[in-house]
Amino acid sequence: MMQSKTRMSTIAFAVKMVVATTALGVMGAASAAAPDTTRVIVAFKPGSKASVKSAVASAKGNVKHEIFGMNAMAIEVPAVALQGLQNNPNVEYVEEDLVRKPFALTSPSTGTPYATGQLVPYGIKMVQADILPDTNTTNRKVCIIDSGINRDHEDLFGNPMAGEYDSGTGWWYTDENSHGTHVAGTVAAINNSGVGVVGVNSNKKLNLHIVKVFNAAGWAYSSTLASAANKCGAAGANVISMSLGGGRKNVTEEKAFNTLQANGVLSIAAAGNDGNSVISYPAGYASVMMVGALDENKAWATFSQYNSKVEISAPGVAVLSTVPMGTGSESVLTVGTSTYVPGSMEGSPVTTATAPLADFGIGDAVNTAVSGKVCLIARGTVDFATKVSNCQASGGVGAVVYNNVAGAFGGTLGTTVTNIPSVTATDTDGAAMKNQLGQSATVGVKASNYAYFDGTSMATPHVSAVAALVWSYFPTCTGAQIRSSLGKSAQDLGAVGRDTKFGYGLVQAKAAHDRIASLGCGN
Repeated sequence: MMQSKTRMSTIAFAVKMVVATTALGVMGAASAAAPDTTRVIVAFKPGSKASVKSAVASAKGNVKHEIFGMNAMAIEVPAVALQGLQNNPNVEYVEEDLVRKPFALTSPSTGTPYATGQLVPYGIKMVQADILPDTNTTNRKVCIIDSGINRDHEDLFGNPMAGEYDSGTGWWYTDENSHGTHVAGTVAAINNSGVGVVGVNSNKKLNLHIVKVFNAAGWAYSSTLASAANKCGAAGANVISMSLGGGRKNVTEEKAFNTLQANGVLSIAAAGNDGNSVISYPAGYASVMMVGALDENKAWATFSQYNSKVEISAPGVAVLSTVPMGTGSESVLTVGTSTYVPGSMEGSPVTTATAPLADFGIGDAVNTAVSGKVCLIARGTVDFATKVSNCQASGGVGAVVYNNVAGAFGGTLGTTVTNIPSVTATDTDGAAMKNQLGQSATVGVKASNYAYFDGTSMATPHVSAVAALVWSYFPTCTGAQIRSSLGKSAQDLGAVGRDTKFGYGLVQAKAAHDRIASLGCGN
């Protein structure tokens, strides 16, 4: 099993993968405001930029970011100077520049419609991407606002993609934290025999435009997001995909998305990963479509934020996709002649060990009887870090923690550092291994180019990619009409009709296509 990564944030990264501060240059890197100063957006009247800049300088402030496509700039200024700027006749409004962050199961291909020797993430079939060919997607462009992309990835290279350099975040084709590359893989991982996975649009036809707002620090401001969205529009994007957000609305941001909607662009964003009813932005704006997350059983993901703005849902739990080459990990486990599909133990070193399998109980105490052996450990009572640490202290060379309830799971060692490889296993596999004690076991973690992430961040690109796919068949439809059609054709889940957890339900590519083909764009 590939790496399962969980990052949860109050305002964003959509994993349970579940990225934003001061922007330098047009899309600058994040850094906090200096003490006794505040960072705000100043919107000014047309033709008055120079005058406002002069006023900012007189107030001992600094322009941090000029918002692309708008009469507005982000500044840092002493808090005591704010009232003077607000009273300046050339200033339309002053508002806080808010933080924005990112919100992270398969089957082998049978050869139809995907090439053999690669994995098909469960979400691809769940959104019906496997039964609606992406033949026409050369006429659509999806703009991904995120942490960049590993352009040379084996499963992404060859897609038509472009972007731009920014002095703060760097080149669009690099990705320091994996989030953007994972999102891009769900949109457009390539249908190439024997390599990795497939995305919703897998045949190298869909145009991608990458705007990088997150660097290694992992967050940005609402001013940089407004610029990024406007850059998407200027690049001719039809769909803007944003696996990111924050807990409060911002006038400048909202104006940008309203204008983009008026110009026919469909903006789509993540609901957030805090499992509460808070409305995240930009997803909460009326001009943006909010996406909630589901698991492989079409059940609501408990981390997915729920409220009246949730409009549609998509797969967001254990989503396998691309990460920068070599930065993912794959768990491996064999016992005797049996090969298992283990889950990941986040924090495990990337190494492999082979030794006889030994029963280590629940792993709550040191026991030298397992010295030189692989520990088989039951889940429960004590945390994973304690179990693996006790195995290591006992002389164990590897650890397998099996579930005490039905199903697979992923674990984490937290801040505990161990030297032995560790993985997880299902309850069924654990029972089977109990009958294989003494047999040679190989447990390990290997470097990979793919990873499992959870989050509304992972659900969002499913919807963005489906929107582009369906739209490619009906290019004369407007973005608003495609949005409406996706909702009306969604598979209703939960309470009948639209509800706060599922919205209208699970996005369905073929159903949306057939509805438009039958009823037209506007119905």
